[in-house]
Amino acid sequence: MSSNQHSVTGDWIDAIVQQYERPLVRYAAQIVGDLERGRDVAQDTFLRLCKQDRDHLDGHLVEWLYTVCRNRALDVRRKESRMKSMTAEQTIVQPSRGTDQADLSEQQDTTARVLEFVDRLSENQREVVRLKFQHGLSYKEIAAVTELSVTNVGYLIHTAIKKLRVELGVTT
Repeated sequence: MSSNQHSVTGDWIDAIVQQYERPLVRYAAQIVGDLERGRDVAQDTFLRLCKQDRDHLDGHLVEWLYTVCRNRALDVRRKESRMKSMTAEQTIVQPSRGTDQADLSEQQDTTARVLEFVDRLSENQREVVRLKFQHGLSYKEIAAVTELSVTNVGYLIHTAIKKLRVELGVTT
C-alpha cells in the first residue's frame, strides 16, 4: 500500500472514529454496565475496523460497527458475568448552549425518569429502544445488529413505547 493510500485509509478511519466513537462507547457501556469497559469495547471495535476491507463494508458500515461492538460487549459481559445498570447520569445528553438552568434541570429530571422506566423493559426491548432513540439506527440496521427480524424489531419498539406511555402517564 502506498503512502497516499495509507493517508486516505487513515482519514477514512479518523472520520469514522470521530462520528461513531461516542455513540459506540455509550452503547457498549449500556451492555457491559461500565463506562470505562465501554470505551475499551469501542476501541476494540475500531481496531477491528482497521483490519477490514473498506469495500467490504460499503453500504453497511453502521450495521457492522454496532454488530461488532455488541458482540464484543456481550463477550466482555459474559466473561465478567456481572451486569449493572448504567446510571442515568452517564446517559444524559449534554445540554446545548443557551439552555437555561431551569429547563436543563427539568430535562434531566424527565430523562432520568424515562431511563428508569426503560431499565424496567425486557433486555431485548431495552436494546432496540436504545439503538433506535439514542443511536438513531433504522429498524433494518437494528435487525442486522441484533439478528432479529425487522418485524420483530418493530414489534419490540412498539410494545416498549406502549409500556413507557402507560408508565409515564402519557396519553395520545
